[in-house]
Amino acid sequence: MTLKSKNFLFLLFLLAAWTTQAQNKEKRAGKLSAAAAAQLHASEDTLALLSYAVVNDSMEQVRFGACRNLIQGLVRALKTENSFSYPFDRLKSVSILAPPDSSFRIFTWQLFVNDSTYRYYGAIQMNRPNLVLHALRDRSDEMTGSVDFEELTPDNWYGALYYTLRPFDTKEGRQYLLIGFDGFEFFNKRKVVEVLRFDKEGKPQFGSPVFVREKPLPAGLEQRLMLEYSAEASVRVNWDEQYQMVLFDHLIPMPSPFGRGFTAVPDGSYDGLKLEKGQWKFVEKVFNDVMEEAPRPEPVLDKKQEKGRDVNGNPVRKKKG
Repeated sequence: MTLKSKNFLFLLFLLAAWTTQAQNKEKRAGKLSAAAAAQLHASEDTLALLSYAVVNDSMEQVRFGACRNLIQGLVRALKTENSFSYPFDRLKSVSILAPPDSSFRIFTWQLFVNDSTYRYYGAIQMNRPNLVLHALRDRSDEMTGSVDFEELTPDNWYGALYYTLRPFDTKEGRQYLLIGFDGFEFFNKRKVVEVLRFDKEGKPQFGSPVFVREKPLPAGLEQRLMLEYSAEASVRVNWDEQYQMVLFDHLIPMPSPFGRGFTAVPDGSYDGLKLEKGQWKFVEKVFNDVMEEAPRPEPVLDKKQEKGRDVNGNPVRKKKG
């Protein structure tokens, strides 16, 4: 995909955002009219087919064209009055997440370019009667070095397909934890633990210094967490309701099976992030259970049964002399 093509796709979202930002800053979307609901339902039929083709079609040019048409069709649909109230449930290849207060929702999807290239597209729709849209521009391919300590903007977004959104409160106000997947490259994949927040003007920002480790890092608090691992491994990163924390596989280095130095794989243990006073505290080895005694085989018979019984626990018959 050329730089010109990527810029064109992003501008489709950006134009919608520029023309609608100033409208209805506080008023929330109302109920859809019957005519609007029918119109959006018809539009969703086409959008569902396009979103499927973006990920699954075997031809690159078809996937790229489907992505372009998906952007145009989605923006057109979202311009419908009170479109925020329409769920778009049939867009199976598009992640749509919203916080419990429904103040906004975030759309993200993945464009499979080739075996080593993935592009991400997204937008944040605010809960307003008329469209207020913040386009997200994936610049991850231009980011060199670590982005763990950087604040990012919608125009300079580390693209990912988000699958979890969880609000949390800080001294600076409410923020949102996002967890997503990045196809990254052929040999390695990434999971991203991101933070979304809104500034005083209501504009979204990505990254926040809320990740705390026991040993402070030289660069300060991390703004996000990036877990890179072998494409052959399966890595879990998600919120766990039972333990009330984010649980993720503990990764250890190992020689790459592809002869590319070292990669990372899970070792069977888990680390975690626990929310404490607006910060996510790193917890190493969450399930660190230690037995008091080393495991050993249990005897077939307990002490009460040993006398006068065989190994199967049956009474031993005495021989008549």
